[in-house]
Amino acid sequence: MKLRTLIAVAAAVAVFASCSSPYKATDTSGTSTTTTTTTVVVPAGTQTAFTTQYPNSTNVVWSRYDPVAVIPIDWELTGWSPMDTSDYLVRFDLDNENYYAWYDSDGNWVGSAYVVKDHSKLPAPVNTTIANKYAGYTIESVNREFQKDRITYEIEMKKDNSRVKLLVDGDGNVIKEKMKS
Repeated sequence: MKLRTLIAVAAAVAVFASCSSPYKATDTSGTSTTTTTTTVVVPAGTQTAFTTQYPNSTNVVWSRYDPVAVIPIDWELTGWSPMDTSDYLVRFDLDNENYYAWYDSDGNWVGSAYVVKDHSKLPAPVNTTIANKYAGYTIESVNREFQKDRITYEIEMKKDNSRVKLLVDGDGNVIKEKMKS
C-alpha cells in the first residue's frame, strides 16, 4: 500500500511540474561560469509578462518573494503593493546594470529597481534638491525605481550621526522622507 501511495504522489508531482516549466538561467557574472537552475516554478503568464517588458535581459534568476530577505529597496518607502511568499522576485542584467523586478502571483508587475553606482548621473533637479535641502549630507546609496507610472530615486544619505532616506521623483520633488538620528 505504501508503494502505491508513493507512486501516486510522484505521479501527481510530475503532472504538476509539467504544467509550467521552471525558468533556468546561466550565471556568468564575475569570473565564474557556473550554471544556476532555479527550482521555482514560474507561471507562463508571469514569464511572458517579464520577457515582454525586458526582452534584452540576461542572467535571469527567479525566486519566490521572501519578506525577510535583504532586498535593495525600502519597501515601505516605495509605497508599492504588499507582497507575500506566493509572489516572485526576478534578478537579471540589463544595460550593464543588475536589476530586480517584482511580480505578484497573478503575473502583474509590481516594480523594478537597480543600484545607481555613479551618483553624478542623477537628474539635475534631484541634485539641486539634495544641495538645497540636505546641505552637508553625503550620498551613501541610490536606487532607481520603476513603478507603473513613475520613476523615482531612493537616496540614502548621512551627515554626522544623522541619516535620511528619501524617495525623490525625477523633478526633484521629495515624495517621502525617513530620518534617523
